[in-house]
Amino acid sequence: MHNYLEFEKPIAELEGKVQELRHLTGSEEVNIADEVGKLQTKVEKLLKSTYAKLSPWQKAMVARHANRPHTVDYIRDLITEFTPLAGDRAFAEDSAIIGGMGRFRGESVVVIGHEKGADTDTRIKHNFGMAKPEGYRKAQRLMKLADQFHLPVVTFVDTPGAYPGIDAEARGQAEAIARSIEVCLSLKVPMVSVVIGEGGSGGAIAVATANQVLMLEHSIYSVISPEGCASILWRDKEQNQVAAEALRLTAQDLLKLGVIDSIIAEPLGGAHREPAAAIATVGEGIENALAEYAGLDGGVIKAKRREKFLEMGKHGLS
Repeated sequence: MHNYLEFEKPIAELEGKVQELRHLTGSEEVNIADEVGKLQTKVEKLLKSTYAKLSPWQKAMVARHANRPHTVDYIRDLITEFTPLAGDRAFAEDSAIIGGMGRFRGESVVVIGHEKGADTDTRIKHNFGMAKPEGYRKAQRLMKLADQFHLPVVTFVDTPGAYPGIDAEARGQAEAIARSIEVCLSLKVPMVSVVIGEGGSGGAIAVATANQVLMLEHSIYSVISPEGCASILWRDKEQNQVAAEALRLTAQDLLKLGVIDSIIAEPLGGAHREPAAAIATVGEGIENALAEYAGLDGGVIKAKRREKFLEMGKHGLS
């Protein structure tokens, strides 16, 4: 059963009619196969037209959809022999960021990603994907491990932002994020990051300062959430849509701006409708991105990443 978003109400009504008709399949008096087929065609057309013209605010809603595949789903389907590694070796284990070693299509890699959780218990366990300093220090530890053993780094980005609590600030949240960015830039191994849902602020870029940054078609990546922006600028949550427009947070805008490198297409109606298909497509995107760095010297890989970020800001929206 789908969890429909506000703008999907017409789609929900049509799909509801399809389900009602399918429940009548036992009746010999009514031949409903043709009618179901016609309605299903209407559903697909409506999905296509709706998702072709999503506003930035609507894309934010899709990016946050509860049924979107999470980092644990990508690891389960794409990474074999995954061995999770926990703790920052200094303070604690932070479940908002998970990571470890495994094989991606036969090649050993280090995988790191935000995990939001899928239900009440796991969301609390993973703190809704909002990492504390120890989470970013764990990420640093794993990236350095990858560098030491010459393993590519793959990261999955899905966070509203770093945890803003007093305890996190007391333990050096800003320093931990800055240090993570520094470690990303220092790596002599390929690093590929995929924004699979929300890419929120420094909490996202801490593990996304990569050679290649990919974004799912309906994900978002921004310096602040639309709600946070509206609260600061207008002190009015009704301005969320205006803020979303101004932030240029969609994959399409960010590709034009040169902030990301490519967009990964989602199944019709979003990744939450066909998670397995979305995960498979992401796998292809990661494989293609990593292939660009095969055989390159570590110094060249590091220099290419540095040049990529120095180039940012020279592009504008047409």
